[in-house]
Amino acid sequence: MSEFRIASRYAKALLELAEEKKCLDKVVADMEQFTEVCKSNHDLVLMLKNPIISHYKKLAILKEIFKGKVNDLTMSIFEILAKKNREMYLPEVAAAFKSQFYTFKGIVESTITTVHPISDAIRKDISAIVKKITNSDVVLTEKTNPELIGGFVLKIGDKQIDDSVSGKLKELRLQFVDKGYQSKM
Repeated sequence: MSEFRIASRYAKALLELAEEKKCLDKVVADMEQFTEVCKSNHDLVLMLKNPIISHYKKLAILKEIFKGKVNDLTMSIFEILAKKNREMYLPEVAAAFKSQFYTFKGIVESTITTVHPISDAIRKDISAIVKKITNSDVVLTEKTNPELIGGFVLKIGDKQIDDSVSGKLKELRLQFVDKGYQSKM
């Protein structure tokens, strides 16, 4: 079974159970916390994926890190995955859970990439435009990339709007190649 399918199934079960037990907000916060810990501590991810370390040792480490800091339901998913020898999928389960939660709540993830950080006014305008386009609430993530030269790249779900200078230059380069011009671009 693929990693995506495994993660999706556990995430779906966790989402449904958290909703049923009326602790969805807490579990969402726990999964975000787990994701942040994984981002800041790559060794944790490597440990979870290491086949040499026993599943019980991995569970003990997870309990040491998260005991008392997460909801009982979140700790239960850690235990279930460890007992089923699937703790290596925990980061993917957390990502799938976040995605399924956003779908459940009707929230669209959007990412804006610019050369420089954007102002609050622009952030509000972009969020309003994305909300109007999608008819959904928006979670806007910002990134900076100096290679864009200028403009922006906006991702909404699996769609992308590239209005960057570097994107326009790539389009021009492709047009010249299509027309048979040899260029040293």
